Amino acid sequence: MTDLDLCYMSANEALEQFQARKLSPVEIVKAQIGRAEKLEPKINAFADTYFDEALEQARASEDRYMSSAGPAGPLDGLTCVIKDEIKLKGRRTTGGSLIFKDHIDEQTDVFAQRLQDAGVIVHARTTTPEFCLLGTCQSKIWGITRNPHNLEYTPGGSSGGTGASLAAGTTTLGTGTDIGGSIRIPAGCSGIVGLKAAYGRIPETPVMNLDFYSHSGPMTRTVGDCLSMFNVSAGQSPRDIASLPGAMRITEALGDVRGHKIAWSADLGYFQISDDVRANTISVVEHLKELGAETEEIQFPWDESCQEAVQCYLAMLWGQHIKRLVPEHGSLMTDYALQTVKDAERFTMDDFVRSLEKAVEVYNVFGAQMEKYDAFICPTNGVPAVKADHDSWDADFRINDVVVDGEYGWVLTHPFNMLSRCPVISVPSGISDNSVPTGIQVVGAAYNEPAVFNVAAALEPAFGFQRPNI
Repeated sequence: MTDLDLCYMSANEALEQFQARKLSPVEIVKAQIGRAEKLEPKINAFADTYFDEALEQARASEDRYMSSAGPAGPLDGLTCVIKDEIKLKGRRTTGGSLIFKDHIDEQTDVFAQRLQDAGVIVHARTTTPEFCLLGTCQSKIWGITRNPHNLEYTPGGSSGGTGASLAAGTTTLGTGTDIGGSIRIPAGCSGIVGLKAAYGRIPETPVMNLDFYSHSGPMTRTVGDCLSMFNVSAGQSPRDIASLPGAMRITEALGDVRGHKIAWSADLGYFQISDDVRANTISVVEHLKELGAETEEIQFPWDESCQEAVQCYLAMLWGQHIKRLVPEHGSLMTDYALQTVKDAERFTMDDFVRSLEKAVEVYNVFGAQMEKYDAFICPTNGVPAVKADHDSWDADFRINDVVVDGEYGWVLTHPFNMLSRCPVISVPSGISDNSVPTGIQVVGAAYNEPAVFNVAAALEPAFGFQRPNI
């Protein structure tokens, strides 16, 4: 087995090898460090790295597997990158901003702590745009992160560093956050798996836990690995009042969609979709039919007012939050962070209330539809990816020669942040002509994570992760 094979080995396969004493965590950590040292100058997925500590932890994990002590947890010895927004005690978290370049955390977030308690080895923090504001991954503090499948393009954002690292084979597991698609956008662009669980399922960081758009979640190369991360991280926490009671564990066999009814849409009624994304989405639908599912294309009465409501909601929360930093730190901030503050000024509290009313209106349609179906699928993004240095305020950004919003117009993720209790998993749907992957979202009825994992597992043998040629 080559070092490259070790870099891309799934978590579940690695665990089997560890348990059988045929492979050491040290071997994978060394291989992934070596690959990172080779590729990081090209892709720039890592913010801070902890390679020496990771090797020490891998040796300790090896000792446990080789002795009668046994593993420290269900994910013992697996590498996991943590997005530079999720807190780690004693480490710095910048949120992609120069303002916080020297900020050291005093407490680890529940999501990260549960992963560490399960035995993961955190060997790096991953890049994010400032305050996680973009669907791409670029900032003053970390620079531009690029897609390993095609360096001209973005791996997506805001969890773009995690998407790039997984695609490049420099980690086994990864973490992301998602308030408008920031897990699923990079999952689509990078050809990986990313889960936005139901709101409250995975504990969040206060005060973001009170933002019903906001989620933390797993990012992986396989559906099984994503499920393993979900099973150790989901469940109520006393540190998050919004976290759901009980600890959800999905243990049943997955991947059988025979007789299931699956609805789909290529555009949600109002998005522009490139030809390659549309073709790959239809291929997924046809494959589901071959697997025995009943599929039906459905229509939505949604339009750009959904996008406007999302922009209002996020601007009123995050624009106002960022605004407090401008008087003292404005010179350190990115143009897009300052633009977000400016955009927030056009909204009123009445607009904010109307954005909540729109969320109810959107769910009234979707919730009624999902009473008839086991799951719903649609593209993750309208194009495979945008350029790595994409300007989200480009007034002439086009898809199919139609001008669309440079930030929200190319992603189909944010409507499902409005529908925050509906779990969504993004999985690969194919590769485009420019070598960049495409993705689809599998959406479930409220709180029905097993349904989305089941469909995702069914699709994986035909549409799973493909290694980039880098």
